[in-house]
Amino acid sequence: MQGRVQGVGFRYFVSERARELRLVGICRNLTNGDVEVIAEGARGPLEAMLASISHGPRMASVDNITAIWLPATGEFMSFRIASTK
Repeated sequence: MQGRVQGVGFRYFVSERARELRLVGICRNLTNGDVEVIAEGARGPLEAMLASISHGPRMASVDNITAIWLPATGEFMSFRIASTK
């Protein structure tokens, strides 16, 4: 995600929504100011996640989302906030 997405609780917002939707994966800040989300789960919940993060929390301003749909890797057991990449 690009926009005002760091310092506004975006990762916490994504993490809570992922848990509600029973998705696994990670989200982390990138050094360029963007946020990266990797999520795995059923197509419907993934689409709901994408809709949620297109708005983000109240103080966020999402300007652009690049979504790449790939087969699940199975490497995630839960959804977590990761350190900056």
